[in-house]
Amino acid sequence: MLNALSIDLEFWNSGEPYSGYPQKIKEDQIEEALYPLLNLLDKYNTRSTFFILGQVAETHPSLIKEIYDLGHEISSHGYSHKRLHLFEREKFEEDIKESIKILYSITRERPIGYRAPSFSIDNSTKWALKILKNNGFKYDSSVFPIKTRLYGEPNVPLGPYNPSMEDITKIDPTNELIEFPLSVYKFLNRNIPISGGIHFRIIPYQLLRYAIRKINQKRPIIMYIHPWETYPNTPQINLPYKMRFVSYYGIDHTLKKFEKLLKEFKFTTIKDVLKVK
Repeated sequence: MLNALSIDLEFWNSGEPYSGYPQKIKEDQIEEALYPLLNLLDKYNTRSTFFILGQVAETHPSLIKEIYDLGHEISSHGYSHKRLHLFEREKFEEDIKESIKILYSITRERPIGYRAPSFSIDNSTKWALKILKNNGFKYDSSVFPIKTRLYGEPNVPLGPYNPSMEDITKIDPTNELIEFPLSVYKFLNRNIPISGGIHFRIIPYQLLRYAIRKINQKRPIIMYIHPWETYPNTPQINLPYKMRFVSYYGIDHTLKKFEKLLKEFKFTTIKDVLKVK
């Protein structure tokens, strides 16, 4: 089965664990972290969807053009890495439009896919889906079918679906916008996240392979990865133990694990899996 691969291209210190902590390290390390991933994708003739932060595209336009020229899909991760729960609706739309403008200036194509920072679309921020649709997006991949302190909507469908604008756990076939939720493996009536981040880094590869094969009996999976979490030289700042574990565990061997995934399973862009243009 053909599965969807996505890469969230953001700064190593864009994520939630770093807010509120002093940082003296200024190097963004975007290129150093990204090129090993690009080389692997080329080695296995695999195309990916890149959800690109507008601020990254603004500072690295030639790199974004290179990704595009290699045949990967360029999608939006917004302009700033701000959770939707912290946005007013008008400011969110401004953020989206700025992202579209920057990406279009580089590729001359409007992005059709979006992923919210920190997977922050849930029923409390469902208003964002209408804004995405009104701005030309064909699909969203921001909903995680689990519940954490920061994100998640555990009762959504587990595969691609057309969400109701009134309740994203419901299907509305009249809505043309597609939601591709992050993949989970259902075990004992519980959703186990497998699709990326600390979940990908911590799960033994044999269990990950088993879960993907099981899911592929019913539907495609979607995986995500951040270049900084495959790069051993990512700066490590002083964080509380739990945050430090979630942020840094396994980054010294994640690239090898990722390569195993590319060897064993077939991946392509989200737009090709969903067959949207």
